[in-house]
Amino acid sequence: MKVHTMSFQGLLLTKDEASQFAAGIQTLNEDQLPAGEVRVRVAYSTLNYKDGLAITHKSPVVRSWPMVPGIDFAGEVIESADPRYAAGDAVLLNGCGVGEVHWGGLAQQARVKGDWLLPLPTALSAQRAMAIGTAGYTAMLCLMALQEAGVQPESGEVLVTGATGGVGSVACALLAQQGYRVVASTGKLAEADYLKQLGAAEVIDRAVLSAPGKPLQKERWAGAIDSVGSHTLANACAQTKYGGTVAACGLAQGMELPASVAPFILRGVRLQGVDSVMAPRARREQAWARLATELDLAKLDAMTQTVPLARAVELAQQLMAGQVRGRVVVDVNA
Repeated sequence: MKVHTMSFQGLLLTKDEASQFAAGIQTLNEDQLPAGEVRVRVAYSTLNYKDGLAITHKSPVVRSWPMVPGIDFAGEVIESADPRYAAGDAVLLNGCGVGEVHWGGLAQQARVKGDWLLPLPTALSAQRAMAIGTAGYTAMLCLMALQEAGVQPESGEVLVTGATGGVGSVACALLAQQGYRVVASTGKLAEADYLKQLGAAEVIDRAVLSAPGKPLQKERWAGAIDSVGSHTLANACAQTKYGGTVAACGLAQGMELPASVAPFILRGVRLQGVDSVMAPRARREQAWARLATELDLAKLDAMTQTVPLARAVELAQQLMAGQVRGRVVVDVNA
C-alpha cells in the first residue's frame, strides 16, 4: 500500500491556451507520471538533436502537453509490474516516443512500459550509456546497415556528415575502430584535431557537400553515414561508388531530398533509412551489445560533457545554435 507520494525535480515543457511556450525545472509528483508498468529512478539523461528541437520549441516534436522531454535515460528500477524487471535492476531506454508523447528522461523519475526498457549492459555505467545515448545507438544502427549491405573496410572510404555532432562523433569512432578509412564532413574545421583523435583520416568542409550538385558525380564513397539530409544527402548519394550504401538518419540541414534516381539506377547505390525510435527490441539489444564491446570508451569520454539538470535548457539552445560538439550527458540529480 502506498503511504506517500514522492516529489522529484524535472524539466517540464508547457504550452497554455494562448500557445505560449515555457520550459523550466519544476517539482513534480509521482502521481503525475504517465501510465506504465515500470517506475525508474533516473540517474542520467542526455541531449540529442530531437531534445534540442523540443526544449527550444523549434519544431513540433512534442505532441502531448505538458511534457518532460528527454528521449533517453538510464537508471534503476524503483518498482515494476513487469516480471522481466525488479526493483534495483539497472535499465536504459532510447526513443519509443518518450519525450514526445510520453514523459521522458529529463527528470529524476520516469514511468514507462516494460517493453521500452533494456537491461543496462554490464560493461557500461549509466553515465556512459547516456554518453552513447540515442545518438551513439543510431550511429551503431547505421554501421550495422552498412555492414549488412556489404560495405567493408576494404570497400573504400566512408563519409560521415555532421561529424562533430553526437551521431557523427560516435560514428567516426566506431568506423575507425572497425578499420574503415573515415572522411569527416563538418562546418567546424577548427575541430579537425578533435575528429582525427576520434579516428577520422581526413576532414572536409561541409560546404563541399551542402550546396546543390549534379545528379551524378565522381565516385568516391563506399558508404556514408548521413545525419544532415537535404543537399548533403543528395550529394553523398551522387558521389557513392557502384554498389555502395548510404545510411540516412538525420535532417540537420533539412527534410527534403533534392536528388535524382541516377545514382540508384545507374550505380546500384542503396539509400538505407535508419530509424532509432521504434526499432525492434532484438535489433536494439544487438546494437547495445555491440556498443558495449566495440566502442572505445576513452574516445567516448573525450567527446562527452556532463551537466546538471538546471543547465539542460541552456545546452539545448547551444546545441541548436551549432555550438556543441560530441555528446551532452545530463545528471538529473546534480
